[in-house]
Amino acid sequence: MALPKEPRQKMINLMYLVLTALLALNVSNEILNAFKTVDRSLNNASATINDKNAAIFKSFEAKLKDPASRERAEKWLPKAQEAQKLSEDMFAYLEGLKVELKKQSGLEVKNGVEEYKEDNLEATTHLFVEGKYGKELQQKLADYKNKMLAIDPDIKTEFAKTLPIDLSIPKTQEATNQKWEFAYFHMTPTVAGITIMSKFQNDVRNSEAMVIDAIHRKVGEVAVVYDQFQAIASQSSAYLMPGQELTITGGVGAFSKAAAPTVSIDGATVPLNADGVAEYKTTVGGPGAYTKKVHISFKKPDGTMGSLDKDIVYNVGSPTGASVSADKVKVLYIGLPNDLSVSGGSVGDEKVQVKLDNGSLEKTGPGKYVAHPSTAGKANVTVVADGKPTNFEFRVKSVPDPVAMIGKDKGGRVPTNNLKAQQGVRAELENFVFEGVSFNVTSFVVYATGAGFGNPGIAQNAGAYFGADAKRIMSKLQPGSTLVIDEIKAVGPDGRTRTLPTLAFNCY
Repeated sequence: MALPKEPRQKMINLMYLVLTALLALNVSNEILNAFKTVDRSLNNASATINDKNAAIFKSFEAKLKDPASRERAEKWLPKAQEAQKLSEDMFAYLEGLKVELKKQSGLEVKNGVEEYKEDNLEATTHLFVEGKYGKELQQKLADYKNKMLAIDPDIKTEFAKTLPIDLSIPKTQEATNQKWEFAYFHMTPTVAGITIMSKFQNDVRNSEAMVIDAIHRKVGEVAVVYDQFQAIASQSSAYLMPGQELTITGGVGAFSKAAAPTVSIDGATVPLNADGVAEYKTTVGGPGAYTKKVHISFKKPDGTMGSLDKDIVYNVGSPTGASVSADKVKVLYIGLPNDLSVSGGSVGDEKVQVKLDNGSLEKTGPGKYVAHPSTAGKANVTVVADGKPTNFEFRVKSVPDPVAMIGKDKGGRVPTNNLKAQQGVRAELENFVFEGVSFNVTSFVVYATGAGFGNPGIAQNAGAYFGADAKRIMSKLQPGSTLVIDEIKAVGPDGRTRTLPTLAFNCY
């Protein structure tokens, strides 16, 4: 085709070519958002794993104080601290690379918010392919992996093939190029480069978790020694009428300083006194039947955890004899059918009127009502018996958030085959007074890295069951893989969508 002779047409053709080139270099918002989603999931997972690692070091502190485990803890704790130090240094180095990459992409901080050119295709190439940082990063990751495995011969034997620091070269369209830094960073948008740094940070946190957990297991469980005793006496009632029976129970309770119980009443922890006993006092409110939910957790002699749940029920009298009791607990929940039992005392049901000032009330039978509160806070049930009104105050709450689970697991170290056998993600209310309250998981993001994944696997999932993309990721899990379930959405009986905490699993 002949070139146009007219200058104006030449200019139009040149502008068209420039526009075409710009479009070819443009990175769509959808791609940028996908990378930001992955980066957010990685950071959430890293934070979750870091909390788990901190809990292990608290356990080390406890084992150092116990004569039965002190010697083993003194031997193995320095090795765990070495793993922690190596990981912190590597994590901080990667964080520094993120900052440098953002600066190369025009980083500005406005009102505390970072802004930079997320779609910049030159900064990552300049720093990591043309510059020194690509080769330097590869070497530092290799050194980190070797030093972690060298902490102890048992660590090397257990994790030589499963430590999630994969330094193999990802496949690229440039088949002739065999450079690690080229495969990861050549013509990569800045936001993708930052996501790659987050991926390596997540690998570091997982490696740290695997190593210190294995070291912690070397210390072993500590037997519970019952070294404190306390006389216990209780009475059946604090208020008696002539002819009523009084029951007094006495005995001796054995306690262990190393396994002091945790006691909560209505979800609030009650501190133990010097004798290892939780003592709860409260001033009772208006008339009616009340229930206190007591939960006690403790360590058994074999080192496993045990628990006890008990309802403490008591009644507060009314001068008129009228009463209202919640058939579940002294709380009304929004979105649930709250069963109430109402009595007018000596007045028959036909002469009793009942009103609710927060929501609606439905009568289902003589003395039986269902309350449907509308707003969190308080609600008064007013009972008018033979013309005399009595108010009964209830707390009104939203149904608490459920806990996301895969099978029976909520994160941590899980056998690989256990995860692969599951069909999806579920949301379950734990220790909730109502039975049969269900939440439906509507969506989540599946992310996997580590062993078996040269590049991170990610899939958006609709519904509670794993879709085709999620199943492909799950099928590739192996010991040393990390599975993250993030942005979990669930809808409860009140119709409100909840976002549940991230799940992070270390496969073994």
